[in-house]
Amino acid sequence: LDRLNPGGAVYNIPIVMRMKGRLDVEALRRSLEEILRRHEALRTTFAEENGHAIQRIAPEASLDLKIVDLGNLPERERQEAAERRIAEESRRSFDLARGPLFRGTVLHLSGQEHALVLAMHHIVTDGWSHGILFRELETLYEAFLTGKSSPLAPLPIQYADFAVWQREWLQGEVLQTELGYWKGQ
Repeated sequence: LDRLNPGGAVYNIPIVMRMKGRLDVEALRRSLEEILRRHEALRTTFAEENGHAIQRIAPEASLDLKIVDLGNLPERERQEAAERRIAEESRRSFDLARGPLFRGTVLHLSGQEHALVLAMHHIVTDGWSHGILFRELETLYEAFLTGKSSPLAPLPIQYADFAVWQREWLQGEVLQTELGYWKGQ
C-alpha cells in the first residue's frame, strides 16, 4: 500500500503524552533508546528486492529526539504552535526502506509542562502495543532518573519470531479453513 501512495501519512500513528513537572530529557532519551533496543520491530525497515518485500532489522538504533522550546510564546500562541507541531509530526511521511519508523519530539511548553510526540508507522506498531510502550517508558524513565539500569527483563521472543511461528502454523488444512472462512465473508 505504501508503494501506491508514496509519501502518504495514512498509516502514521501519532501519540502525544502530556507531562507535568520537571523533565529530564536525557533520562527520557535513554528510556526511548532502550525501548528501541528491546523491540526489534521498532528497528525494522522494509525494502524491496527482486520484486519481493523483505524486512531488515538493524542491530542497533539511536533516536534523534528533537527538542522544541515553545515556552517563550504567549499562552494562546504556545498552544497553537504545539498543535501545529503535533499535526506536522503526524503528517510527516516515513521511508519504509530507509527508516527510522519511530520518531520522537519533545515540546517544552513551560518549565513544568511538556508534550512528548511519538510518531510511528503502523507497519511496526499497533494500538495494542501502546500499552506496552507506555508501561516500559514509565518504568525505564523512573529507573534512569535515579541512576539505575534497566529493570526490564530481556524479551524472550520478538515479533519476527511470532511471524515465523504463524507462517509455519498457517499451512495445509489450517490455511484452507482460514481461507474458506474469509472467502465466505
